[in-house]
Amino acid sequence: MAGDYVRRSVAEFVGTFALIFIGAGSVIYGDIVGVALAHGLVIAVMVSAVGLISGGLFNPAITIAFLVTRRIAPRLAGLYLVVQLVAATLAALLLRWVLPANARSGSHLGAPLLGTGISSGKGVAIEAVLTFFLVWVVFATAVDPRGTFKQIAGLAIGFTIALDALMGLGLTGAAMNPARAFGPQLVDNHWGHFWVWYVGPIAGGAIAALVYEALYLGPPRPEPVGPPETGVEEIAPGTAAFE
Repeated sequence: MAGDYVRRSVAEFVGTFALIFIGAGSVIYGDIVGVALAHGLVIAVMVSAVGLISGGLFNPAITIAFLVTRRIAPRLAGLYLVVQLVAATLAALLLRWVLPANARSGSHLGAPLLGTGISSGKGVAIEAVLTFFLVWVVFATAVDPRGTFKQIAGLAIGFTIALDALMGLGLTGAAMNPARAFGPQLVDNHWGHFWVWYVGPIAGGAIAALVYEALYLGPPRPEPVGPPETGVEEIAPGTAAFE
């Protein structure tokens, strides 16, 4: 079991490290489309590569979403959270070392920022909605055994991140991931409105997971059976109640 946890944790480390190194690095030099594609592509690639090993979470908000729906053991979830935050920090440290001083100046190493006219409350709401979409797609494609795109779930998840980023980059930075915020914030010591990128993603992700779990993955409803006089249509054994 210990060895299995190590293998899973290493996969989570590499995926999270890649997200922060590529994603935060793209913010420093890229435009909105380039930044959105960088985040989406790195997640699509890493989920496809190591999703079978660790689940390809790379995000404390998704880890907590799995935890509240009992789809990950608490001990493993705690380990993932530590690994994801450590990977984010080391990736930000490497960015700080390799980037020239003029590139680092004013960029806060790609840490997400609130746009002009966006209050903390609005920022939390935006991050919650964007992360809701992300976790909803994760559950629909990677968790739900009936998922149409289960074999290529990484693409759907990556596309969702890219789409969310196209909308939210100018508003909140579209982090959708506490680790994506934490690494650059810690290394650059920039904590302005920091809680927006923790409360919003965690709340939005948990809500999406709980709603999807309750509606589509929970215990099936019993088939309605009864004589005509009860007003309940009788269904033959083995026949689905809903087509």
